Amino acid sequence: MANQAPGGGHRAAPVHTDPEEVSVLAALSAVADPVRIQLIRELAHSADWTRSCGSFDVPVGKAALSHHFSVLRGVGLVEQRDEGPRRVNRLRREEFEARFPGLLDLLLRAGDTD
Repeated sequence: MANQAPGGGHRAAPVHTDPEEVSVLAALSAVADPVRIQLIRELAHSADWTRSCGSFDVPVGKAALSHHFSVLRGVGLVEQRDEGPRRVNRLRREEFEARFPGLLDLLLRAGDTD
């Protein structure tokens, strides 16, 4: 199956959007949700590929968390890959910064004063 993860996994591999294809309105909409802001901030303080989806302490269930990650992938903020049974994440800081200069820094700075 073309959508299976490498190695014959049971779930489809994540689809990633190039930030260059994202409108500013879509980006702002994606980062307007408090759960997604928390995910972004936690990823910003973590090394690439060290955080699995289940490692975030957010007040939503598994299906909602999956949706939030899908939205973040859809605007080019997050990249995911499967490592065995875990789906791990990295913040696409450089790519997103190139498309929306300063936006990610504003989001991360705002968290320092909350």
